[in-house]
Amino acid sequence: MKKHSENRADAVTSLLGLGNHSTRKSYYPELVDKLEELEEEKNRYKWLFENALHGIFQAELHGTVLSANPSIATILGYPSQEIFQASISHIGKHLFANEHHYTCFCEQLEKNGSVRGMEVVFQKINGEVIHIAINALIKNVDSRTPVIEAFVMDITERKLAQNKLKRLNEELEMRVDNRTQELVTLNDKLWQEIREREQVQQELKIAKDLAVQANSSKDKYLAAASHDLLQPMNAARLLISALRERKLPEDDSALVERVHLALDNAEELLTDLLDISKLDQQAVKPDINEFYLSQILSSLSAEFQPVAENKGLQMDFVECSAVVRSDSRLLVRIIRNFISNAIRYTHSGRVLLGCRRKNGAVSIEVWDTGGGIPQDQIDHIFQEFQQLECDKGRDRQGVGLGLAIVDRIAKILDHKITVRSEVGKGSVFSVELPVTKPVANQWQQPSCITPVPDLVSGTSILVIDNEENILASMYALLQQWGCNVSIATTADEAIQQCREDGIIPEIILADFHLDDDALGTDAIAAVRHAFELDIPGVMLTADRSAECRQMFKSLGLPVLNKPVKPGKLRALITHLK
Repeated sequence: MKKHSENRADAVTSLLGLGNHSTRKSYYPELVDKLEELEEEKNRYKWLFENALHGIFQAELHGTVLSANPSIATILGYPSQEIFQASISHIGKHLFANEHHYTCFCEQLEKNGSVRGMEVVFQKINGEVIHIAINALIKNVDSRTPVIEAFVMDITERKLAQNKLKRLNEELEMRVDNRTQELVTLNDKLWQEIREREQVQQELKIAKDLAVQANSSKDKYLAAASHDLLQPMNAARLLISALRERKLPEDDSALVERVHLALDNAEELLTDLLDISKLDQQAVKPDINEFYLSQILSSLSAEFQPVAENKGLQMDFVECSAVVRSDSRLLVRIIRNFISNAIRYTHSGRVLLGCRRKNGAVSIEVWDTGGGIPQDQIDHIFQEFQQLECDKGRDRQGVGLGLAIVDRIAKILDHKITVRSEVGKGSVFSVELPVTKPVANQWQQPSCITPVPDLVSGTSILVIDNEENILASMYALLQQWGCNVSIATTADEAIQQCREDGIIPEIILADFHLDDDALGTDAIAAVRHAFELDIPGVMLTADRSAECRQMFKSLGLPVLNKPVKPGKLRALITHLK
C-alpha cells in the first residue's frame, strides 16, 4: 500500500506528464521546493498586508467587514483591526459618513467593477470625520454575495491644505481687485488733480512695494517647489545610473541613455531655477577665504574629462599654483558653467581650462573651438531665458539660465566676467579674481574627487533616508557596485538592521531631513555611538542653505546635494574608504 505522500507525488507527476518511477523520484524534491516557495510567497504577501502603510479591508458590499489590516484600524481610531472588524456591521451606516458618497461608491462598483481614487468621507470611532481616497474592486465569491476589496489613504491634511489655499487665493484675488481699483482711481485723479501728485506718487510707491513683496513670495514658492521636485529626481537618477552600468540589449541601452540625458536636462533646469530664486531673494551669502586654485580646477578637469571624451572632444587642463581669495563653492559654479557650455556647444576640436596672471590678479579661462558668438549677442546671453538662435534646434538643452546665474554670482563675489568670441572659430569665457599670499598649512578638501572604481566593491554601507523610492534606488545602485548595503528610515531601524545583517558599516549615507523632525546628523551620531566607532558619514540633502552647509562643515561631514551624481558618490566613497 502506497503512502499518502507517494500517492500525491504520483498524482502530481501524472498531471505534469512525467514518466516512469525514477523520473518521478527525481522531480519530486523540486516540486516540494516549489510548494515551499509558494508558501513563503503567501507568507510574504500576508506580511505586506499586515504592515502596509495604507488601510486595506475586505467587506460585503452591503454588509459587514470580513477582514482588515492594522493600518485601517489606526486611520479610523480603533484599537485593533479585530475591534474594527467587529464594530462595522454595515459599511454604509458605520463606515461612510456621507450616505450620498456610499451610494455613488456602490453604483460605480456595480457598474465598472472597480473604483479608483474616489474621495469620500469616513467616520472614526469617536465620531470625527476624515477625508479618504479609496481604490476598490468588487468580486463575487458566489452568486449571492458580492465582496469588495478596498485600499484607503487618509487625505484629510491635504484637503484641509487645499481648502486653506482656496481661501488664501480668494483673499488674494480680493486684494488684487481692491488694489487694481485703487490704482485706477489714483490714475484718474492724476489727470484731474495735479496738486495731489506727491500723494499719488506715494501710493504708487506702496503699490510697487507690494509688487516686490509678491515677487519675493513667488521666488520662495519656486525655491520650495524645486526642492521638492529634486527628491524624486534623485531616486530616478540613481535607478537610471544602476541600469546604465548593466549589460542590456542595444535597444534597451539606447532607451536608458535617452532617459539619462532627459534627467540630466531636467536636473539642470531645476538646479538653475533653485539658484535663480535664491539669488533673486539675496539669500546667497558668500563664504570668503583663501585657497589654492589647483584644489578646484584639477577636480573640475577630472569631472568633465569623460564628458568631453564621450562627445569626441579633447579636454586640456593647464595647472595653476595661484592662491586666490573668494568663495570656492560659488567660484566652482561659475567655472563649471563655462566648461559645461563649452562642451555642449563645441561639436569638434577641443576645450581648454587654464589661468593667466596679470597685475595682482588671475584670470581663469575656458577656451573652446565651437561656433562662436556674434558680437551683438554677447550682452544678451547673460540675460534670463536667452539662447542664441543657432542653439535652438532639436538638440537644445536648458532654458538659458546658466549664464544669468553666473552673472549674479560674479556680482556677489565682485569678480569680473569677460567674453571673447569669433564666429566660426570659438569663444573664451573668463572670470578674474584677486590673488593672495599662500597661507601656512592651508589645505581644503577638493570639491570633486577622482574615483578609483576598484576600491568601492565590498564596502559595507548604511543608507538612512525617509523616502522609500530613494532607499530602493540607492540599494540598487550600491549593490550594482558590489557594496554590502543596509537601508533604513530611522536611526533605531538602522542600528537594528545592521545587527540583523551582521555588519558594521564602513560608511553612513544619511539624508538630512528625516521623518518626525529627525535629522540625519543625529542619526549618524546614534549609529556611531551604538557601534562605538567614528564611522565616516556623508550628508545627502536637497537643502542647499548656507546654514546647513555651515553646520555640516562644523561637524566634518562631506555633503552631496540631491539629485546625487553617481560619479561624485562613487568618488567620495572611495576617498572615505
